[in-house]
Amino acid sequence: MSFRCLTAAIMGRMHALGKGLSQSALPYGRSVPTWLKLTSDDVKEQIYKLAKKGLTPSQIGVILRDSHGVAQVRFVTGNKILRILKSKGLAPDLPEDLYHLIKKAVAVRKHLERKRKGIIYSLCPGRINLSVYSSNKIIV
Repeated sequence: MSFRCLTAAIMGRMHALGKGLSQSALPYGRSVPTWLKLTSDDVKEQIYKLAKKGLTPSQIGVILRDSHGVAQVRFVTGNKILRILKSKGLAPDLPEDLYHLIKKAVAVRKHLERKRKGIIYSLCPGRINLSVYSSNKIIV
């Protein structure tokens, strides 16, 4: 009985031990789709315009995918969004993942000030220290 509760808690299969391996995969051919009418320069201009509005690289990618039909910017332009922004000098100061970790740590700190017994949440700042260390070593 406790085994069944344990398997339900880790979100695997109900009557088996597997967790499944299905996931999406990028297409093997890295060519531009024939139905895409945008050129590389058009996509770069869209990226610059969205970056000047203050959007992060992942938000820019979502907008390009959903509104303009660009599945992978790297296939069209030959570079990733962040590298395109860096070449133009529009890249954010902090890496996006580090920014979100810091934002989470601020929220956790506020929570811990209100509720002193939330000891588990006090581990988040340690992850931030690790990520700061790793981001100083390697960025893109």
